[in-house]
Amino acid sequence: LRLSDGPHRCAGRVEVFYKNQWGTVCDDHWDLENAGVVCRQLGCGTALSAPGAGHFGAGSGPIWLDDVSCMGTEVALSYCRSKGWGKNNCHHGEDAGVVCSGGFHGPPLLPSVDSSSHPMAIQAGPAEVRLVNGPNRCSGRVEVMHDQQWGTVCDDDWSFSDASVVCRQLGCGTAVSAYGAAHFGRGSGPIWLDNVQCSGTEGALSECPARPWGVSNCDHGEDASVVCTDIPQWLCVDMRTSMEHPPAQVSPWWQEEAQCRRPGLMFPMCLMSRAGTATNTPAHLRLENGPGRCAGRVEVLYNHQWGTVCDNGWSLAEAAVVCQQLGCGTAVSAPGSAHFGQGSGRIWLDTVNCTGTEASLSECQARPWGSNSCDHHKDAGVVCSGITVPLPPFTDVDTSGQRLLRLVNGSNSCLGRVEVFHDQKWGTVCDDTWDLYDAAVVCRQLGCGTALSAPGSAHFGQGSDPIWLDDIHCRGTESTLTKCELGNWGEHNCGHSEDAGVVC
Repeated sequence: LRLSDGPHRCAGRVEVFYKNQWGTVCDDHWDLENAGVVCRQLGCGTALSAPGAGHFGAGSGPIWLDDVSCMGTEVALSYCRSKGWGKNNCHHGEDAGVVCSGGFHGPPLLPSVDSSSHPMAIQAGPAEVRLVNGPNRCSGRVEVMHDQQWGTVCDDDWSFSDASVVCRQLGCGTAVSAYGAAHFGRGSGPIWLDNVQCSGTEGALSECPARPWGVSNCDHGEDASVVCTDIPQWLCVDMRTSMEHPPAQVSPWWQEEAQCRRPGLMFPMCLMSRAGTATNTPAHLRLENGPGRCAGRVEVLYNHQWGTVCDNGWSLAEAAVVCQQLGCGTAVSAPGSAHFGQGSGRIWLDTVNCTGTEASLSECQARPWGSNSCDHHKDAGVVCSGITVPLPPFTDVDTSGQRLLRLVNGSNSCLGRVEVFHDQKWGTVCDDTWDLYDAAVVCRQLGCGTALSAPGSAHFGQGSDPIWLDDIHCRGTESTLTKCELGNWGEHNCGHSEDAGVVC
């Protein structure tokens, strides 16, 4: 996704990349809800306006999307309902645009003077900001880009108002905490900002009054940090209601984590506030430099620092634990020898030995943290079944090779309206009793990893007759949807406005 021909990267004509080609979005039904999803996806804050009618000029190439209808909570535009890729009745004079707050050049702020009589600099335009060395992109040490170089922010006067602006600029919801004293580790390079004093309403951190760029009386032991509420990749899922719950307020023991799971079904991790100290809690984990979040070089967070794992004794059993911990399905391979490139920093784990049943990699036997006989040429990797482009499914075909299950009208083959093949015809599934247990079976059957949501009410558009199944009851552990408790084929009390969907 990108915004083209606007005054900055956070305003312009909406363009999406599909089938190796950039194309535009038609303005039919284009509104602030849709624009809000675009701004969040690009880390550009909130939506200010959603102009249509080729406001930022007519694009070229295909018009990829039309009649886009977002709820406003989606993590990407491609998760919203639409006519389907390339289906439209538009021309480029109807290209949709967006203006986000993250690129907004607001009115000049009144200059002020700090207690030491240093003039406060008024930043002319928004500088790029990021959060580093935290458990996710919405928590970590604050770094800003200036003069073609990333640098940190000093914690002098660092407050909740400052943190709120950072979270808004990154599209990360609201601020939970504003830490100082290098809470997420010491940075390196210049300390770009000091004595930042935001009111809390600014669209970007660099719009807040502060000392001039590079002027500070700090060292990296005073680097400022932020924890925001919005952690889209880590949600707690209530298995009984299919509701997704944002993480609870994060305690100072930010490295504590809990997993929402039940036997045979693992869901993404969620940060929780718990009493007590961080003892016997699993280390944070990520896969880097791969094609998606479910394949790559294995890295663990320990002692506030990311590091790699040595491939001595690395096998599918260890990879299986990694995939399960990340909610990425099953392990497909466990490559070593820096298959996904050499990491940097510490090599935290060596000679890891898992049984395959552990809930996290840090529960497996291994040498003590940081003790190893390796270099980064031996960094371990993992490929899980829940990668962005799913592996060819093995359980959704009959003996003749006919597929029995598919997801339709989504942006890829792992989300969409559920359709099943029966009696030589494709049909839909009614959303009565449809929940995450049922969706989990669909995702597993298609080789699409973990179920994130189970939308009903024809979220991905209405299908056509027949409606094959109604009142499905899965335990969540079945290998195929037809092994769940089903009624008779074709018996239902539904219309296509109740077609069930899945997001894997």
